[in-house]
Amino acid sequence: MFEIRKLSLKAFALSVGTLVGMLAISATAQSQSLPFIDKDVHMGVATCAGSTCHGAIEPLKGINILQNEFITWQRKDKHAKAYQVLLNERSKRIARNLGLKSAETAPLCLNCHADNVPLERRHRTFQISDGVTCEACHGGAGRWIGTHISAAATHQVNIENGLYPSADPISRAKLCLSCHFGDETRFVTHRIMGAGHPRMGFELDTFTAIQPAHYVADADYRKRKGSWNGVQVWAIGQAMSLDILLDALIDPDRGRDGIFPELVLFDCYSCHRPMSNPRWEARDSIGLGPGIPRISDANMLMLRVISDQVDQALGSEFTQRTLALHKSTRAGTYGEMLDAAKALKKVLGKLMNKFANHEFGKDDTRALLAGVVADGLKGEYRDYPGAEQATMALSAIVEAMRQSGDIDSAQYEALNAVLDQAYAAVAKDEEYKSAVFIAALTQFKSAMP
Repeated sequence: MFEIRKLSLKAFALSVGTLVGMLAISATAQSQSLPFIDKDVHMGVATCAGSTCHGAIEPLKGINILQNEFITWQRKDKHAKAYQVLLNERSKRIARNLGLKSAETAPLCLNCHADNVPLERRHRTFQISDGVTCEACHGGAGRWIGTHISAAATHQVNIENGLYPSADPISRAKLCLSCHFGDETRFVTHRIMGAGHPRMGFELDTFTAIQPAHYVADADYRKRKGSWNGVQVWAIGQAMSLDILLDALIDPDRGRDGIFPELVLFDCYSCHRPMSNPRWEARDSIGLGPGIPRISDANMLMLRVISDQVDQALGSEFTQRTLALHKSTRAGTYGEMLDAAKALKKVLGKLMNKFANHEFGKDDTRALLAGVVADGLKGEYRDYPGAEQATMALSAIVEAMRQSGDIDSAQYEALNAVLDQAYAAVAKDEEYKSAVFIAALTQFKSAMP
């Protein structure tokens, strides 16, 4: 994963670079409907694929747009193959386990493996088999397809005509997580996971970086859409991930499954361990003993480090609220758990606003790097999800430090060499050993500037 990330960043100069000009998050961007539920007609990829539009084989020179975006998506982007995945044997088995006629016709599957908008919003050139297409991320092109090629049109005008504001980290996180975790319209439940669906893992900055880039964040791009520091994108992604989890926890239609809570909201690895290898290692930050499922808290761990750096008072309140939520699942009533989740969500909203308006500078990145490592060495990432998030966090921070000139090329390579060991430790969740990961963190600390 790390090699893919590193090459992608060097080759395409993604938006994880230095903060050049912070744009205020517009009311339009924050209120924009997700492409899946917008009201516009979805035209299909054929309307984007012309050689004079976005279907050029190679990037065209002398213009601000690469114009080979469709080819990049078709040849390199896994989203283009998302529908085809529904035809494989694993998907067929999952469908059978869930009592579905077929994965490729079930809305439950199509809602994330394709641009599954209602029939009345599909143009005659639309094909569901095209997978997760341009409009699945950029919104139905019925209104903006004409204006976005006009020399007089601005990015804001395109957004007003239905283009989804994916350059904005909060909007992007909301979009990506609607499938990579789920929302009120589509949700990967524990039952779906039990039927054989792969585990869902996500981190906004890293997933942005490994996405085959179909744009270059050059001066023209920054002028039109702004530029965001990679650490800021990471922070916002962590906050949005937890916010969406809390939404699901609070929602009576998603937070419960009969007499049980919806177990997908809990840490898989607090239950799924070989019975032949009993192990429990205390984590003081949670306050829960062995044998107690805990709400998935990998994002909480990252946010505790970030919030302490950005606003210590809010950070302290955030830590207290996370601890209260964990305790409420053991010692409280269902209503007390809901109250604890709502209280945490309020603090999280304040933090997200802080992150969106905070310029993460040299002192921040160094403190965050040290904070993530320190928590790891204290044993906070003994379970896989925390270690996975911490590894991607370190990668995001190191890349931002390189982009800002805070570390030189020799330091960057030295940190990456050790970081590769951390990535190796989290390469396979079922083979994860906390001692190996902590050893990698120890070496990483020695290489830190």
